[in-house]
Amino acid sequence: MKKGLVSGTIIATILAVTPYLFTIYESVPATKVWNTFLFTYDSKNWEDANLVMWIFSSKAIPLLLLLIWFFTNRHWWFHALLVPIIMYVYQIFRLFSDDQNYDEFQLIYMLPVMAIIIPSIYLIRARMFNRINEANKSLEELEEELKLSPKNFWGKLKDYF
Repeated sequence: MKKGLVSGTIIATILAVTPYLFTIYESVPATKVWNTFLFTYDSKNWEDANLVMWIFSSKAIPLLLLLIWFFTNRHWWFHALLVPIIMYVYQIFRLFSDDQNYDEFQLIYMLPVMAIIIPSIYLIRARMFNRINEANKSLEELEEELKLSPKNFWGKLKDYF
């Protein structure tokens, strides 16, 4: 009970802080080089660190919210959330790889993940509708049957990998 209260409080705090996290880019100067006590960022292609951080925050905040949704969801379709999560990760990586002159990162690298996620979701859906037709259960009863039991963060992470 206490672990659920602590994790719920942390998640609620993150959700409450997201509007402020989104506006954190306003503290970044509109210069090409941004120096902090932790690092120095040189926006070579973008020529404006403020613009890069605005784009980054517009990708990172939805990614954070999707990750919270992914790890707290108990429904059978939660693996479908991996598609937008991977898209946001790709966009963030692409944002910084353009500035650091990395080799071209292709969207084709997402194909293996999509090849696993999409058929697995379809198979779960097909299995669910077969059970509806055979057992005369309602959709809500089947969804309840396919829900995952609550686990801690590391237990859920272990299930996915």
